[in-house]
Amino acid sequence: MFDLSLPRSALIALTLASTTAMPALAEKAAGTLNVAFTKELENVDSYFNSSREGVVMQRAVWDGLIYRDPNTNEYIGNLATSWEWIDDTTLEFKLREGVTFHNGEPFNADDVVYTVNYVANEENGVKTQRNVNWMKSAEKIDDYTVRIHLKDKFPAAIEFLSGPVSMYPNEYYAEAGPSGMGLKPIGTGPYKVTEVVPGQHFVLEANETYHDSPKGQPEIAKIDIRTIPDVNTQMAELFSGSLDLIWQVPADQAEKLAQLGQFTVANESTMRVGYLQMDSAGRSGEDNPFTNAKVREAVNYAINRQELVDALLKGSSQVVYTPCFPSQFGCVQDVTTYEYNPEKAKALLAEAGYPDGFSTEFYAYRDRQYAEAIVSYLNAVGIDTDFKMLQYSALRDLNMKGEVPLSFQTWGSYSINDASAMVSQFFKHGSLDSTRDDEVLDWLNVADSSTDPDERIEYYTKAIQKITGEAYWAPMFSYNTNYVFTSDVSYTPTADEVLRFVDMSWN
Repeated sequence: MFDLSLPRSALIALTLASTTAMPALAEKAAGTLNVAFTKELENVDSYFNSSREGVVMQRAVWDGLIYRDPNTNEYIGNLATSWEWIDDTTLEFKLREGVTFHNGEPFNADDVVYTVNYVANEENGVKTQRNVNWMKSAEKIDDYTVRIHLKDKFPAAIEFLSGPVSMYPNEYYAEAGPSGMGLKPIGTGPYKVTEVVPGQHFVLEANETYHDSPKGQPEIAKIDIRTIPDVNTQMAELFSGSLDLIWQVPADQAEKLAQLGQFTVANESTMRVGYLQMDSAGRSGEDNPFTNAKVREAVNYAINRQELVDALLKGSSQVVYTPCFPSQFGCVQDVTTYEYNPEKAKALLAEAGYPDGFSTEFYAYRDRQYAEAIVSYLNAVGIDTDFKMLQYSALRDLNMKGEVPLSFQTWGSYSINDASAMVSQFFKHGSLDSTRDDEVLDWLNVADSSTDPDERIEYYTKAIQKITGEAYWAPMFSYNTNYVFTSDVSYTPTADEVLRFVDMSWN
């Protein structure tokens, strides 16, 4: 294991020793790119996980009807060749002919109908309902024409269909279900999965019969992905040559790796927002302090957002005060902001009946260093925390049960550039809504369904201004991602936080 607090000279010596001991070129002849995931992927089935690792796998293994170019934001046909609105709640698609799934099953309208009808049925338990619950059903017109019926007007439909809505093989999925798909994923995408050790190890191989997709053709023959939770262990393996690429590397470690000059270190912005979620609805108990608006305001004033960005996140991160990413349509920035003011935070706690502060459970699932810094800010104003670090799936389950009073969370919106992908995910009375504000719900219902862009912005503004004014959350910062890879690898990251294997090649 490498300690990146060592002097640069010591790091160089370790680098030379490790690369001499274990040549990095052995795997290149076989065309294998070795990659590390930090977090465990609970299920490869893209509808039954909500992690960033799951999004990465989804874009590699499956295709959607539509593709959004990450550089131009242009919508292009993928499994569909064209589409049109029949009316405000009906989309008709002409499908691409000659496409086959990885198991040889031909792609046609039956697959679209089965997939949409399955995932749109809430009883089937898709993890992120917001991604699919706007669809009512799908109807086959002929083998290569299909209509998707919406429950209501939903102007972001095309954006969602270009992102998290993947098409599955109807015959295989009817038999395998989510558990079978998780163990033996079958899609039409540029890579097929040849090995799965749940949560630990995934092997992808290039789909040699991949259709003429706007994603492009895969150039690297094989991707070997291992879950390695410890970043120092990842870097040790990068030095030794048993890894070619790591990502989500903390800023301080990425900076030190860049100084060595041995690796390519690329930093790119993302849509991911880090925030504190407070149980303002009182789901976690009647004596929960966060039902008091003054307590929530105190939490907001206690956090030094700029210091977190400057000292820890660095790169292209920015301070955020909204429950959405600023570039998303409808994510208005004319909101209540909270400067760093610990004395004001203490005064608000006293006004709320907590002159000596209080104790609370505090949960996080990633970025321990960030979470610990947040804890120090809270402790400084009298909020003592019982800090619990959990796996993402475990914390998500607790959140869905309403058992979390305070937590450090992040959300990347599935890289969907629309405010509905974040603010509507968490403030429309779903299982992850810790606020349950009926007025906010009503406004978001209008914003999500209106086909008038100005009206959408008007009602997102109402909702977001109330969310920030009532301090329901404490949004803090946007994320950036550090990618570190060897000189053998050619890759240009995109701003949507999707690690795209199909865009990688060997130098």
